[in-house]
Amino acid sequence: MTDEPNAILTPAPQPGVDAEARATALELRLAELEATTTARLIRAELKTEAVRAGMVDLDGLKLIDITSLKLDDDGNLPAAAEVMRQMRRAKPWLFGGASTSSTSAAPPPTPPRPKLATEMTDDEWRAARAELLKRA
Repeated sequence: MTDEPNAILTPAPQPGVDAEARATALELRLAELEATTTARLIRAELKTEAVRAGMVDLDGLKLIDITSLKLDDDGNLPAAAEVMRQMRRAKPWLFGGASTSSTSAAPPPTPPRPKLATEMTDDEWRAARAELLKRA
């Protein structure tokens, strides 16, 4: 084994193969590697955005056609957030419910309302009257 870092990518010269055919093979291999790397980066960006959007099962990412998505010059996927918004609208069951970190407040509690005498049975009214008379 050689200590050169490019030894893995560069096939060993073979007798009888001219330099032009070898260069063509290397260019094809380079194109394959670039396509694979780009697809992996796009999938990674989509996974990150899916987690941010609250996707319950990341297998839902397999439903996205990544061939039309392009990375920017920095290797980011600017369309990832929009893709997740469209996915949430089209397939809401893939996403979780409301977040527990919601800023909305619970409705204010209403104090228990005392039962009116007109709503009480005769026995309830007598017990409530006796309780009031004890306090007085």
